[in-house]
Amino acid sequence: MRFYSVNRRVRRRVRLGVFIACVSAVLASLALAPAKTSFLTSSSAAGAPVLLTQANSTRAIALNSVTRQAEPFQLQNPVAFGRDMPTRVMLFATNLTLAAGENASAVSADAEDATLAHYQMVVEYVGAVPGQTWMTAVVVRLNDNLGEVGDVLVGITYHGMTSNRVRIGLGHIGGGPPDDPPASPTPTPTPGATPDLGPGASFHGKQLFPSDNPWNQDISNAPVDPNSANLITSIGLNTGLHPDFGTVYNGAPNGIPYVVVSSTQTLVPINFTAFGDESDPGPYPVPASAPIAGGSGSTGDRHVLVIDRDNWKLYELGYAFPINNGASWNANCGAIFDLNSNALRPAGWTSADAAGLPIFPGLVRYDEVFEQGAINHALRFTVHDSRRAYVSPARHWASSDTNPNLPPMGMRVRLKASFDISGFSPAMQVILRAMKKHGMLVADNGSNWFISGAPDPRWNDDELSTLKTIKGANFEVVQMGTIVTP
Repeated sequence: MRFYSVNRRVRRRVRLGVFIACVSAVLASLALAPAKTSFLTSSSAAGAPVLLTQANSTRAIALNSVTRQAEPFQLQNPVAFGRDMPTRVMLFATNLTLAAGENASAVSADAEDATLAHYQMVVEYVGAVPGQTWMTAVVVRLNDNLGEVGDVLVGITYHGMTSNRVRIGLGHIGGGPPDDPPASPTPTPTPGATPDLGPGASFHGKQLFPSDNPWNQDISNAPVDPNSANLITSIGLNTGLHPDFGTVYNGAPNGIPYVVVSSTQTLVPINFTAFGDESDPGPYPVPASAPIAGGSGSTGDRHVLVIDRDNWKLYELGYAFPINNGASWNANCGAIFDLNSNALRPAGWTSADAAGLPIFPGLVRYDEVFEQGAINHALRFTVHDSRRAYVSPARHWASSDTNPNLPPMGMRVRLKASFDISGFSPAMQVILRAMKKHGMLVADNGSNWFISGAPDPRWNDDELSTLKTIKGANFEVVQMGTIVTP
């Protein structure tokens, strides 16, 4: 294969322009056949790019970046507007966003053929897909030494992290090297891991509470509650999920923040302003600079969550204000949870959450989604109208309405097993798998179907917004135990 130098730069700009203009239409055409082209991926190392593949396959979702033809890629056909051969292939990836100042040269690509020979390929373009900002297009120029070899395995590398390898056919489909061995199973909680210190710190897979704790329970096969239909209707059949977390909202980190401290953190007095008789007395190890939900000027719930990693205890405050630069704190309530224990709060007691539950174990966290690739616990969500009742593990109610078709605090819902999550990005699939396996607990009154999470500047807000397409009708209520009606 030869590459002609005449007007090559002009032709290259034209190619990329054609690519940008056409890619939305290409993706729309892919969506017409979800059974063949659902965005499924092979697992890859935490933080590594992920190349998208066709459903139940390791074959890449790939197109010729100039002609928009699918594989097998015929390398010897000249493009319509020049003598250059169509040797450029467009792949699609997630977990791949170039840092400021970087260009396509920061990404490398490699192909392996049936003889196990490797061919380096030039990456000519890396950019977000129009209308699908969670997805990245990667255009590679095939190596001149590749001929009609059939299947090759292609992988990309960015900042030393290599993606899964996917199959593309050159000249014909078939043959080639065997698929890579299956990736390791989904990471399991790591009881002995040591969390990092500081705001939003990674827990490196360390599990909160014992394995048999309700937060960690697998409810994927539990029976459906007989009143599920009415309960889901009361929350909103056509109301979409709303990720109540992300990067920044109204000038403050979006979500419920937390901070991890060591046993050397200074203990400070806590003055309870409302529910002192249902609060665990201080002092608490709250740093003067502890992050407050909604920011320091918030007039909302102002939750403060502190995890003592050495004593493995969780401290939570509601409507918290630092006094004298954090020498003490005012809060309307406070609760301490031993993370080695399944003990619940006393019956009828609230906490920093209306349901008397801990808040932190129910948050969607960046470290679990992207480092662990799994959320091994239930999530927390809110409803607008709740019942004057609660069900374990909740211990408190937040309503005067006795309507049995309204959800009690602690009610658990799960995403239906039949709901197809393959069209979501790999990161969002992590969250959705948790909703199927562990479900979500009603924890407080608020907006319907608002899911709680911790803020992090690395979240992609557009990617999180794809969860809004999931409706209440896609959920069911897990059969409840004894409903306490005070």
